[in-house]
Amino acid sequence: METPRISASSYSNTAPLIWSFLYGSQHGRVEIILDNAPARSAELLSQARVDAALVPVIAYHHLPDVRLVPGVCVAAKEKVRSVALITRGKDLRHVHSVSLDTSSRTSVVLTKIIFREFLGFEPEWRDTPPDLDAMLDASDCALLIGDPALQISDLGLRIADSNPKSKIQNLKSFDLAQLWNQHTGLGFIFAMWMTRSETSPVDFAAARDEGLSRIDEIVSNYLPDIKISDDDFRNYLLQNVSYTIDDDLQRGMELYFELAKKNGLCENIRELIYTR
Repeated sequence: METPRISASSYSNTAPLIWSFLYGSQHGRVEIILDNAPARSAELLSQARVDAALVPVIAYHHLPDVRLVPGVCVAAKEKVRSVALITRGKDLRHVHSVSLDTSSRTSVVLTKIIFREFLGFEPEWRDTPPDLDAMLDASDCALLIGDPALQISDLGLRIADSNPKSKIQNLKSFDLAQLWNQHTGLGFIFAMWMTRSETSPVDFAAARDEGLSRIDEIVSNYLPDIKISDDDFRNYLLQNVSYTIDDDLQRGMELYFELAKKNGLCENIRELIYTR
């Protein structure tokens, strides 16, 4: 039997889902490919270069024949902290242009839903590399995802501690999951494992459970690169990010797909098909 190949983002919010494959009981049983960009995992799955991938959920509707692995996700019930809109102090209602980090299509679509559906207007969209200085030079708002967003998530007042050379000061951060929750009352799923197989090639639920039991090791491993406090990072993984799908998150994902279609952001909404 061939070793399954899987792919996931290397951002710290995936750590509890992939720890088992890197350091735990499933180490050596799975070949894993890591990349900062979540969209890269969708690309590898679309090219049949991996057997399963942790993919931004909107990509499900663009990948024919893939199935969702039930129960396991990267999500937030209220506030995620690592997916945010950043401005130079402006309120979102006063922005005219938004630089988009396109490495996560789910977050790009969510951003457009927030402006079109909830704020009631359409800024100019600009696809840009994920460099905050360059993004805010090009636009007056930036979509930032992953660990760079986490480092400035709570106060959003300055980036000097995480990037002393940054030209940008007096930042304001708007948490995308929190904005979604304020307008819908629901949680939000950012990514799920997907595969073309009828049955999952890997027990992703068991891997998640093992990872969540190893939070202390994960914190120690990632902390030198994250540059936030030990307790802050632990709270992020255990309180902000959710890794198990419940009814609230399921309803949130289904509403997200409905609004994506309504707003012309994803025309082909497929029936949700899961592995056995």
